Formats: sequence, structure tokens, C-alpha cells
Amino acid sequence: MSTSSSDIDSSKEGGSFVIDTGSGSITSSDKRRQASCKKFQEEIPFMDEDCEECGDVDCHIPRRRPHEVVTRIPNQVKIKTLTHLAKRPAIDIEFQDLSYSVRNPGRREGRRTILKAVSGKFRAGELTAILGPSGAGKSTLMNILAGYVYAGVSGTVKTNGHPRQLKFFNKLSSYIMQEDLIQPFLTVQEAMEVAANLKLGDELKFPEKQLAIDEVLNTLGLLSCRNTRTECLSGGQRKRLSIALELVNNPPVIFLDEPTTGLDVVAIKQCISLLKLLARQGRTIICTIHQPTASNFQLFDQVYVLAKGQCVYQGASQQVVPFMSSVGLHCPKHYNPADYVLEMIQGEYAENVRILSAEIQNGKLSKKLDPSVAAGEGVSDPDSLKSIAKICRRESVAVMPAVFNHALMDSMDINRDYEFPTSCFQQFGILVQRLFLQQRRNTVSLGIQLFHHLFSAVLIGGIFVQTGDDARRPFANVKFCLSILVFFLYTHIMTPVLLFPTAVKLLKREYFNRWYGLKAYYLAITVASVPSMFCFSLIFCLVSYLLSSQPLEPSRFIWFFAASVAVGLVSEGHGMIVGSVFSVMNGSIVAPASFSPLLALAVYGMGHGGAIEQSMSFLMGLSYLRYGLVAITDSLYGHGRPLLSCLDSDFDYCHYKDPELLLRDLGMADTTTLGQIVALLGFALVYRFVAYLALRYRLTSEFSNQVLNYIAKILRHK
Repeated sequence: MSTSSSDIDSSKEGGSFVIDTGSGSITSSDKRRQASCKKFQEEIPFMDEDCEECGDVDCHIPRRRPHEVVTRIPNQVKIKTLTHLAKRPAIDIEFQDLSYSVRNPGRREGRRTILKAVSGKFRAGELTAILGPSGAGKSTLMNILAGYVYAGVSGTVKTNGHPRQLKFFNKLSSYIMQEDLIQPFLTVQEAMEVAANLKLGDELKFPEKQLAIDEVLNTLGLLSCRNTRTECLSGGQRKRLSIALELVNNPPVIFLDEPTTGLDVVAIKQCISLLKLLARQGRTIICTIHQPTASNFQLFDQVYVLAKGQCVYQGASQQVVPFMSSVGLHCPKHYNPADYVLEMIQGEYAENVRILSAEIQNGKLSKKLDPSVAAGEGVSDPDSLKSIAKICRRESVAVMPAVFNHALMDSMDINRDYEFPTSCFQQFGILVQRLFLQQRRNTVSLGIQLFHHLFSAVLIGGIFVQTGDDARRPFANVKFCLSILVFFLYTHIMTPVLLFPTAVKLLKREYFNRWYGLKAYYLAITVASVPSMFCFSLIFCLVSYLLSSQPLEPSRFIWFFAASVAVGLVSEGHGMIVGSVFSVMNGSIVAPASFSPLLALAVYGMGHGGAIEQSMSFLMGLSYLRYGLVAITDSLYGHGRPLLSCLDSDFDYCHYKDPELLLRDLGMADTTTLGQIVALLGFALVYRFVAYLALRYRLTSEFSNQVLNYIAKILRHK
């Protein structure tokens, strides 16, 4: 049972809390102890803070008592609870003797060790920061714990004391990348609805999903901008939205890579405070962070410091200075502890890494918050400290929704295949709907495409005006066919080359966090691109066809249009392969280099088609552009076209008055338009399949590393 907001009232009874447990009220001595808990009463941002300064080691582990109702003093801010989210188990992550090494690039033998047998434990209900200099292994450690890196890893990773089952763990964790990659041309509300529909499926009904979205937006302070487009959000709002999108299915473990990068001082404070609130609700939140301020550093429940692949500190942030002092490193007053510990483990102080790592046993020890710290706040009786801790924890847990529970982990069938909450067909429908909405709202792109097709059609049609029925200039009309081919080639190959790398980054975030499967995504982008291609291609073909005076036969125009679209489909698949593998800069070079030989093979043998060598015929058959050129040309000159007219000629003889003679000299006599279009569709399927494999290659880093290592071994042996 979860505690709703209606269960929490504010009343005043002597300025103290009254906690009704169903068996009676708290005694007056408990009230005095509660009043002495300074941090509990003075915590302003979030009222679900555990009383860390009470000295109770278990204070950070929430244990909710049934039927508890909390009555609060009016001048405190209520916690924003998430009572309508799906239930998830709380997860503690423990790792022992974790090592990771990679092959040294450019060397024949040897491997470089990045992590050196580090250990540690990250608990549910705590906000943990991983700190360290550049190259210390922060991101590597987090990627290993998240399950994105597993080749070359030794050691053990456990969840709730049991060996981690990666297939199951991946369904219960979310990874928020450093870049705030959010789908454009959607409002905050629409983005959240898409995330809820994909990540929750039928687990919650539609009204419950809306309640969950409202609660998440309210908790993260995004209600006021729920109808704002994502591209219009500020940096802090984008960061909060990226967290909200992953929070909608209530993951018990959240990994964040540099969540404060690019934010101002105020936004950083808000971001860390928000993460602490989410951790207090029972989640395990782990983030890498770069040089936090002293005030922000104190907000972290646990700090894990890495240097040269070794753990040099693990424990409470308040214990960093005492720990450093215990080994003779005294942090000056009014000095940021985070800056000091980073300075003491690099440069001329690099020798301290060995000393600190030995003192903390490379992460096997953890420096808990000392009860004397809380005693310094005015509470000296250890018994009183423990009692206050229980009251603080009971207050914190009572207002928390019962969505995190260690027992849920045992009750869930870990052998069940938790692939995705939604079926492939449902994912496809949601993604296609989102893509169509984005296309419709991207008016700038639609306007550019319309102008591009119209202007190019008028330009090409104007250049080859009245060539379609002139027997005196048949090769001019062949050049018109070649111009159509090149237009569809460049237009549809360069669009994915320029846009797909960004789409792949967005895909990584959503795919890694188990929003949908790659098959559903790939099918959706394939289908979503067809209507716009069809409409713009129809405009281009119709204008250019009429201006160039081609035969006014509907069937012939349909063949011409079908052949042109088929070339566009294959070219788009070609561009998707390049865009999936290469960056925009490299792809802009690779794409023209890859289709230039195909274009040369397409025009080979023009004028002496009957004399083309057999070997060249085989090579020409490997070029989809050859099939496209033949299909476009045959659509204009084949299908039993009557004799052409010799326009503006004093003689009634033109050598290529018979269209069959022209097709014979072009090497296209024994072909049909339908056969060429079928071949183009076959090429389209092959190219799309290769592009799909290229996407899997990009998304599966371990597969990439294995392939590259295998190639490197072959080269070394040679």
C-alpha cells in the first residue's frame, strides 16, 4: 500500500510531529528527541531526507511500517511523492575485485589495465558520486556496472547479494548520457506520453499513466512547461526532462554520466538536490561528476574516488577530510574537499594513490558517517541518536510510496524473459506515430524539400525542354534520364548521411534503456520516410516530365515515376549504411566515394551496347544505378513506343527514329522496366539489411571490439 497525499496532514501540537502507527502516539521523550534532530527539522528542499547525522548506520535504508500516518508541522515543505508509479524492487549493487583491460592500440602485444581489482557497494536510497581525474576509469566503472561493457572484465558484480543476471538487470536500470539528447518537435507532455506508452505498455492503464506523468513532471518542476517544445527548453529543463523520461517506468537503478555538465551554478544545485530526492525514494543513483563545489559535494550520500584505476576513497562525503587526515594529508580550512582529494592523487602527489588505496583496501572498506559528527550538532547520547534516527527514518519512509521493496526482487521471476513491456507491433505503431508528428511539425525541412524538388524539376526540365519526342536528339533525352538518376541518387543518399548520425545518438539512449527493440525502430523509420519521398518525388517527376515533352501516356509516366522512386529507395538505404557507421564529416567523404564507381558502371557502353565485354556486363550488374538508368530509359523508349518525329528538320530521316534501335545501341534492348524495378527493390532490401547490421554494429560495442580485435590479429600475423 502506498501513502497518498491525502494521508499527510499538517497540524500543530506543541510544535511537534504526531506519528500515528495504529497503536498509539509517540511519547513526549520521543518528541524531545525529534526536536533535537537539527538536520531533520532544518532540511528545506526535500522532507524525505534521512537523518544522516543521527549516527544510525541503517538510517539510509528505508523501512516502511504499514498503516503509518504522518502529521506534519505547517511551516515545512511537503515531499513530492510518486505514488502512481509501477512497483519495482530496490537494488543494492556490490562489486568485488573488478578489473578491466583493453588491448594497447598500435602495439603488437600487451594490454592496458584501466581498472585494477576495485571493490565497492552502492546502496538503494543513496546518491553516489564517482570522482577522479581524467583517465581514472570513472566512466568505465559505470559502464561495467550498467552492463554495457563486459568483455575484458574480471571480478564479480552482485545485486542484493546475488550474482547479477545482466538480462534481468538491464530491464531495471536506466542510463542517462552526458548529452541531453531529446527527440525534437515534441512537447514535454508528448515526449512523456511516448515514453510511458513504450516503457510501461499495459502495466498501467491510460489514466494511471497520465497520473504518473503528472507526478513525475511535478516532482521535477516541469509542469509549467509541459506544453513547450523540447527544442525550446533551457539547459536545466532539458536535463530534468531527460531524467523524467527515464523515471516514468520507475527504474530502481539510475546511472548518470556527468549530469551537471553545461549547467550553471543554480541549475547544478537543483540537479543534485533532485537526484538526492529521487534516491531518498529508494532508488540507487550513481553518477560521475567533475569537480563539484563544496556545498554540492556535501549533498552526496556516498563518494567513490578513483585514481589510476584504483579506489582511493569510498564512504560518506563528510568523512573525506578525516580520512585524508588519517594518512597525513590535512585539508586546509575553507578549502573544497573535492578539489583537495583530486589534487592529492595526481601530478607530483601521484604517490599518494598507493597509500590511500591501501588504507581503504581498494574499496573493500567504506567510511561511514561517524556518530560524533551528529553529536557535534548538539546530541551526545548514543541511545538518543539511534532513537532519533528511527523517528527520522519512519517519517521519511511514511511519506514514500511503496514502490521500492527488496522483497519484490525475490517475488519476481528472474527466469522470465523481460524483453520489452510492449510488443514489436505496438512499438512500431508508437514510433511511426511519433515520426509522422515530427515530420509534420518540421516545417523548415518540409519547405526546403519542396523548394529543392520544384527548383530542380524546373531546372532539369528547362534544360531538356522538347527533347522527349525529338528523334534528332535522342542522346540529349538519355542525358535527361541520367539527370533524373543523379538527382534521386544525391537527394536520397545524402539526407541520411547528414541526419542519421544524430538519429543514432538518440537511438542509443532509448535503445540502451529498453524503450523498444531495434527491429521495431528500423521498420518505423523505413515506413515513415516513404510518404514524404512519394509526395516530393511525384511533384519532381511530374514537372520535369511535362517540361521535357515526354510522351503524354499515363502508363508510361507511372513506369517512369516507379523507376525513379525505386532508385530513391536504394539510394536511401545506401546513405543509411554510411550514416550508421560514419560521422557526418567522414560520411560526407565516404558517400560520394562509394557511389562514384557505381555511377561509372551505369553509363559504361553507351553508343556501342552490343560490344560490351562479358566481364564488364557482370560488373555493371553489381551497380544498382545501372538498373535505375535502364529502367528510366526503358520507361520512355520501350513498351512499344511508335516511331519518333524529326522535329525542325529539312529531311524526314533521323537515324534513331526507331526507339528499339536506340535501346540496342545503349545496351538495353533485352531488358524490361518491370525486371529492372524488381532488381532495384532487391537491392533496396539488401542495402536496408546491411544498414540494419551496421546499426547493430554501432549499438553493440562488445561486438565492435571483437570484430576489430579479430581484424587486428589477422594483420599482426600477416
